[in-house]
Amino acid sequence: MKNKTYELVRDLFVFSVFTGLSYADVKNLTTDNLQTFFDSNLWIITRRRKTNTDSNIRLLDVPKRIIDKYKGFTGDNRVFPVPSNSCCNEKLKKIGKQCGIKTRLTYHVSRHSAATTILLSHGVPIETVSRILGHTNIKTTQIYARITNQKISRDMESLSQKLEGMEKNICEAI
Repeated sequence: MKNKTYELVRDLFVFSVFTGLSYADVKNLTTDNLQTFFDSNLWIITRRRKTNTDSNIRLLDVPKRIIDKYKGFTGDNRVFPVPSNSCCNEKLKKIGKQCGIKTRLTYHVSRHSAATTILLSHGVPIETVSRILGHTNIKTTQIYARITNQKISRDMESLSQKLEGMEKNICEAI
């Protein structure tokens, strides 16, 4: 992107798509929250601002690259130089329009996309998604659990293969 503010807002949105963090949690994210955890991977260890619940998120390659891109951009130990929420939403609306995205982009759409497109549709159990999102009640997470036809098809194909294997073993035993 030609404009650095638009580029930053885009990167923060993508970061949230891959972490499930809300605007407020990204804004408050500090380098102290980035820790190498028990599995030798880099994690975000934080408490959700809204619910005051623990949220531990393993960082995948995309968010790690975004963190590296903005190292040293803040005067304190914050990870990102985050513009105001209204500024982010204004820029996201224009980015969406420019990209031909029909959905009205807001920062919260990134969190919804993390839950549905990244996590649930790739087989991450709803209990894990709930913990990543820092929900206090799994019923809140179930709001995001819009199951796609593709996911249903993959799940049924997986079940079919498992049952075929069982059927074969039963037939051989008989």
